[in-house]
Amino acid sequence: MIVNLDRFIGDERPQWERLDALLKSLAVDPWRQQSLEEVRELERLYQRAVADLARLATFAAEPEVRRYLENLVARGHSEIHGMHAEAGRRFRPWLWLTRTLPQTWRRRAGAFWLATLLMVAGGIFGGLAVAFDPEAKAALMPFQNLKDSPGERVAREERERGKELQDHKATFSGSLMTHNTRVTLTAVALGMTAGLGTLILMFYNGVVLGAVAIDYVLAGQTTFLLGWLLPHGVVELPAMLVGGQAGFVLAGAILGRGNRERLAARLRAAGPDVVTLSFGAALMLVWAGMVEAFFSQYHEPVLPYAVKIAFGMVELAALAWYLARAGRTPRAGAVK
Repeated sequence: MIVNLDRFIGDERPQWERLDALLKSLAVDPWRQQSLEEVRELERLYQRAVADLARLATFAAEPEVRRYLENLVARGHSEIHGMHAEAGRRFRPWLWLTRTLPQTWRRRAGAFWLATLLMVAGGIFGGLAVAFDPEAKAALMPFQNLKDSPGERVAREERERGKELQDHKATFSGSLMTHNTRVTLTAVALGMTAGLGTLILMFYNGVVLGAVAIDYVLAGQTTFLLGWLLPHGVVELPAMLVGGQAGFVLAGAILGRGNRERLAARLRAAGPDVVTLSFGAALMLVWAGMVEAFFSQYHEPVLPYAVKIAFGMVELAALAWYLARAGRTPRAGAVK
């Protein structure tokens, strides 16, 4: 029984407003992963609001407060009992791109940095191999045109490359996207080997990259190298690392270290993140393929190296901001 209605409303209103803030934050980002503390708080506040509504129902006074509380309880019921969650499962591309993908990347950042460490280690190995034994280039380079003398290749590229691609840019772009996407998705699939295949692929890609970089640097073609690789490489290489990240997430679910759930349950839990990272990597590779075909392959005098390097640095800064900051939402407690 409520003895003092005004005092009751004054005491309970902060709890209602807190529930309202939690529900609004979930409406803004329905795919946001809630912590256990947030879930428990949401359930507690909802139950309290239901009880308060039942107590207010016996009074004819304060109809506006009662309508507000009825609306609040209805929203809480929808959220807790899954009606809102069902609606949130509809795929919304913009929400996925601006929130789900970067949030997933940050949540699984440890796997990304593992892939990065392996590629850097491979790069050091490949670079040292070519620096101390130039003949090793024949065994390390996967493509014939990389085995040529850097100086000769630079001269040929600057003289002919733009003309060669003039009528074939779309075809070349498509072939690059297909090849790079295949490599990246292979890194994901190799997560089924408990991560061993993904580990080897990340290290090998680093070996090739390090060997190519040192070969051109030692030949005095550093500027050409940066102008050639940066425009597409600052997106292509992170995309491959994201593929490795997805592979390691999959491997973690298979190994289940510290997780006593069954394998099927672990795979179901990791599945959405693996799919999100895989599609994100593929999307990044589409962009990288277009840039490589329509921009990276044009060299001086057609396109100044300084312009290409600057373009690559801008891309890198934008990608770093996107992965680190996009999709961040304030804590539920900070919602006013």
